[in-house]
Order: sequence, then structure tokens, then C-alpha cells
Amino acid sequence: MMTAKNDRLLVRLRRLKARAASVRPNDRAQLTALLDDVETLRGELMRECARLDQELNRATVRVTAITAYGRSAQSVRALRRGH
Repeated sequence: MMTAKNDRLLVRLRRLKARAASVRPNDRAQLTALLDDVETLRGELMRECARLDQELNRATVRVTAITAYGRSAQSVRALRRGH
């Protein structure tokens, strides 16, 4: 589903890491560009984290609802059997 996008984000992170290792400390232009790219990627990663958090919350709600439904159905069956 989102695997391709996640893979692209990881590739970009690896590339930025490699660029950071090769930038000379006195090259202000490259450092500024690198910082801008890092901040852009950070924003994208934060949005992806928020999306995943929402997805986990929805899954938790679904599991809770399914569990409640299962317990209710089980108690109805028990009542029908006379327990």
C-alpha cells in the first residue's frame, strides 16, 4: 500500500546522510541546501508518522468493537442454552 512511498523516504534519508558526510564544514551554500533538504524530509516523515498513528488508532477501535461484538454474541448464545 504505502510501501513504495516509505521506501522512497528511506532512500532519500540515506542519500541525505551520504551528502551530509561529504559536505565540507566551510561550504555554507551546501550546508544551507542540506539543512533545507533535511527539514523538508523531516516534515514528510512527521506527516507519515501522523498517518500511521491515525491508522493504528482506527485499527484499535476496530479491534475493540469486534471484541465487544464477540462477547455480546457469546453471552446471547449462553442465554439461549440456558446458562
